[in-house]
Amino acid sequence: MATRAEQKLKTRRALMDAALSQLSADRGFGSLSLREVAREAGIAPTSFYRHFAELDELGLALVDEGGVALRQLMRQARKRIARDGGSAISTSVETFMEYLGNNANLFRLMLRERTGVSKPFRTAVKAEIDHFVTELADDLRRIADEQSRPLSEARLVAEAMVTLVFNQGAEALDATAREREELKAKLKTELRMILVGSQTLAKRQ
Repeated sequence: MATRAEQKLKTRRALMDAALSQLSADRGFGSLSLREVAREAGIAPTSFYRHFAELDELGLALVDEGGVALRQLMRQARKRIARDGGSAISTSVETFMEYLGNNANLFRLMLRERTGVSKPFRTAVKAEIDHFVTELADDLRRIADEQSRPLSEARLVAEAMVTLVFNQGAEALDATAREREELKAKLKTELRMILVGSQTLAKRQ
């Protein structure tokens, strides 16, 4: 039998899943109502407030979850690269597309709220992207040192890469299987171009 704390976590999870299930290419978080989210989760609207102060707090929890899930996947990818070798860019792109396939609505939420009207949402998404950029920049510096191939402005390289990945991810969300494969190939080439450009600039400095 579940404890009270376990049941509370279960209901909180049900509310988050209920909100996610109602998002789509045509419907954003701002169009959701507390009542319909509660109904989808199988609880009374008044019970919602035992878990979140308001609907936006639930949305912010989803943004946090989306960012954490992506960073964890990319960390796992880096461990696979360190263990098994292979192309860091190729493995990272494949991992990102895997995340996209399993978390489409979470990514839609982050994309929309990145430039949405809500400042708390914009701030939360920016924080998640900044975490991602910081980890990538650290990784790029480490690889550059290991390979004795200096980079110019690793932080700027990471920012450019993340921006590119997010933009291509937006296209991939509603792409066919064939279109997604084409996008992956294009993204890998573009990321290599950014990396080589930074390495070339470093040699000239």
